[in-house]
Amino acid sequence: MKVKRLFKTIGIITAGIMALSSFAGCSSGTSSDGSGSSAANSESSSAAESNVLRVGMECAYAPFNWTQVGTEVPNGDTAVEIYGGGGYAYGYDVMVAKKLAEQMGMELEVHKVEWDSIGISMDSGEYDCIIAGMGRTAERMLSYSFTEPYYYRSNCVVVKKGSEIENITGLSELAGKNITVTTQLGTGWVPLLDQIPDAVKGANYETTAEVFMALSNGTADLAVIDLPTAQSALLTNDDLKIITLADGDTFVGDEEMTNVCIATRKDDTEFRDKLQAAMDAVGLDRDTMNSMMEEAISVQPAAN
Repeated sequence: MKVKRLFKTIGIITAGIMALSSFAGCSSGTSSDGSGSSAANSESSSAAESNVLRVGMECAYAPFNWTQVGTEVPNGDTAVEIYGGGGYAYGYDVMVAKKLAEQMGMELEVHKVEWDSIGISMDSGEYDCIIAGMGRTAERMLSYSFTEPYYYRSNCVVVKKGSEIENITGLSELAGKNITVTTQLGTGWVPLLDQIPDAVKGANYETTAEVFMALSNGTADLAVIDLPTAQSALLTNDDLKIITLADGDTFVGDEEMTNVCIATRKDDTEFRDKLQAAMDAVGLDRDTMNSMMEEAISVQPAAN
């Protein structure tokens, strides 16, 4: 009898431990497949009802977004204080975000985040959407939901003035030159580097500023980037040159990076649709987009 009672007691204790373990597992915030958290799912379900438009961006990708020391902007607009401190954010992305927040009757909250963790931070619930010059690629569409484009950009290559390749007009002219190429980490431009004949893969960089610095100091010979960012860089880097490659002798399959869209969490389609409705109401046609981008380039601080 004592043995039976002992086994019964052990069984009760074991069941209790298992129940506690199960509870602890739920509170850890990780789903059964490790792909998300209960906190993120909660944020996702409430994003559409929130009165705060929480946006993630680098704040270091002029002219799309940058960090400045004060609120004043030469065009009379005001920069937005970065959540948690660290300066103020402005640029094309902020201009768009402000329009959308006003249209939706929401308060804008800008979160500054490193590019390599911008998706992870959204999934964890730190903010509800990404407005950061992000191209809508097939690979990214597996992980996020996207609006229609809020900007259409062209891609280009940038080289150093005076280099042997400063007058090229097509990729074929790079054959046999064994140039060192670079771009920004984690972008749709990385696979395009494979299309440059006889290229040597150099380091890719966290920010576009580092990419342009690599060209200036001779660490790399050519960078693949978008045209607005290159135009922005040339305002303070007069030793660089933009080359727009000729049709028929350029990159294949780079169209994905021309569509700059807003990203939300994959299952947060309600909030994505709310953002899309606001975009439609604001009326972001191509002429408006191009005019806003020209304005963003013209007002960026010299330090960016």
